[in-house]
Amino acid sequence: MQYCDLTYLLVFLPIVMFLYQVFPKKVKPFILLIASYIFFYLLSGKLLVYLIITTFSMHHFGLWLRDNKRCEEEELFVTEKENKKEVRAKYLKKRKQILFFGIIIQLGFLVSLKYLSFFCLNVNNVFDLFKIPLHIKQYKFAAPIGISFYTMQAISYLVDVYRGKIETDKNIFKLALYMAFFPQVMEGPIARYNETADSLYAGNKITYHNMCFGIQRILYGLLKKIVIADRLNIIVKAIFSGYATMDGGLLLAGAVLYTIQLYMDFSGVMDVVIGSGEIFGVKLPENFRQPFFAKNISDFWARWHITLGTWFKDYIFYPISLSKFSKKTTKALKPKLGSHFGPLVAGSVALFAVWLSNGIWHGAGYNYIFFGMYHFFFILLGNIFAPLFGLFYDKTHISRENVFIRLFNIIKTVIIVIFGEMFFRAPGLKAGLIIFKKIFTEFSLVSFTNKTIFSLGLDKYDFIIIGVTLVIIFVISILKEKNVEIRESLAKKPIVLRWAVYYALIFYILIFGAYGTGYVPVDPMYASFQVNDYGQIL
Repeated sequence: MQYCDLTYLLVFLPIVMFLYQVFPKKVKPFILLIASYIFFYLLSGKLLVYLIITTFSMHHFGLWLRDNKRCEEEELFVTEKENKKEVRAKYLKKRKQILFFGIIIQLGFLVSLKYLSFFCLNVNNVFDLFKIPLHIKQYKFAAPIGISFYTMQAISYLVDVYRGKIETDKNIFKLALYMAFFPQVMEGPIARYNETADSLYAGNKITYHNMCFGIQRILYGLLKKIVIADRLNIIVKAIFSGYATMDGGLLLAGAVLYTIQLYMDFSGVMDVVIGSGEIFGVKLPENFRQPFFAKNISDFWARWHITLGTWFKDYIFYPISLSKFSKKTTKALKPKLGSHFGPLVAGSVALFAVWLSNGIWHGAGYNYIFFGMYHFFFILLGNIFAPLFGLFYDKTHISRENVFIRLFNIIKTVIIVIFGEMFFRAPGLKAGLIIFKKIFTEFSLVSFTNKTIFSLGLDKYDFIIIGVTLVIIFVISILKEKNVEIRESLAKKPIVLRWAVYYALIFYILIFGAYGTGYVPVDPMYASFQVNDYGQIL
């Protein structure tokens, strides 16, 4: 069962809505929790046990951190002023140890299930390369869907408790619901405890407003996912699996189409997820904000998979860039390199850690690691040349918001993104490098002139449907970029007009959706990155 399946949309979700609505307020959170565990069991079977263990461990370590803080306060109350600093240092050291072990346990499951075999494979390759007569036995473990997402939520909870940003919650059922809420457990978004826990456990009734707005969002997501992403899957799969026989023009088209497919799939599923949460009065964090209007690659990643980016920023980038080592490095280099390049050195170390983690997070494969380093390179390049660009605008008196400058920056960013996603989709790093080379050395338009492109699973009518739907989504994106509240505006229109729009959207999806003969239902793409994916060494 997936979020865009009829089973979820017409059976599971309506049943949960009905049961949630008819039971008393105090029971409603438990209806959501039971439904979430059933949903997760249908996805990953007995691997549900890993989610339960993760929940119990974060609950235990949260309570341990709370008790440590209380003991500190009690001891400080009876300690002389001159000794208070020593007491604080003692308890702080203990809390750091508790946090460290708590994070190690959370990461232990993730690393063991998702990366251990990849690590053993490449250690064995190194042994073979140097003729070392050793061999590490490889164990392949099944990883539950969504493990990368819920692990990050567990870590964020523990760190926020440690920092004093949130209070420890002794209610394990509330923690369990935060971890397992069925609309987000497969693909996120990665929510913080203070963002969703209270509304999840509040047990508020489903209102007409929330239900209408939730269903609107779900339909918009289905438009992206079923009409565009699932339809493009056929040709994208054909191009990337047969890259060895494709010319450069067709491979470039495949890279462009995959970028469109990935965005429509992931953002479409996010619409279904956020819409599902909205029905129950739960406001899940947004994960996309018109990323293809970004002015540079940093701006793109502030708009794409937003909750992942902010997680890396808050729990990896800031701790490294604000560490004692970074501060000392910056202090030493600032007089020599200046106020821009001095701090840039330490910041670049933190940035490297973020993008290495980003690449590895997506999967155990060298193409994923390369994907992270690729974006690190372009973001670092932008940071290095930022003063030069600023000087250019100052000297020429050209506004950064000039329409031609903005358009140039958008096109430049999109090109960088497309090639990055090409390596992301390629079946291994070696294949990605071959595809990249062929685009420039074997570029040709013959596959378009001789209509070879129409022999890869889609005909001209499919491309017309994709084109028309992209125009619709593009117009909506422009309005959203201009801060036009589309759904709120529609809600104020006469009921006849509102329902005409709803029915038009429903029938458009029913008529032009990619299902039936010739189409294979496609699982959400980002969910597939969370299971084992063993990359090969070059």
